[in-house]
Amino acid sequence: MIKVAEQAFAGGKAAEFPEFKAGDTITVTYRIKEGDKERDQKFRGVVIQMKGADPFTKTFTIRKVSGGIGVERIFPFQSPFIDKIEVNKHGKVRRARIFYLRDLTGKKARIKEKVYTAAARRMAP
Repeated sequence: MIKVAEQAFAGGKAAEFPEFKAGDTITVTYRIKEGDKERDQKFRGVVIQMKGADPFTKTFTIRKVSGGIGVERIFPFQSPFIDKIEVNKHGKVRRARIFYLRDLTGKKARIKEKVYTAAARRMAP
């Protein structure tokens, strides 16, 4: 029964989004509905985890520090409210889930940027 409902929503915008992984800094533009008005809002931060193998249950968590307070937001890949996703920089991390960032502040919380050579840039996601 659930598979039938999932097939009805197949073909969402998830295929249009660029590839990214944990450690990458991305900007998600999503629609917010306030009363009878809609507006776009951007959320820029570091991807700390990707979860779910099925495209319909796949989610990603983004973390940013706003006013000295850590803010995390979980986005489903198939959400109709996500307008676009931009990859600002690719991070160099060795783990798939970088929850250790929650305990770090300042310079220690920085992630090194993965730099591609000219040949590797053509093959990069």
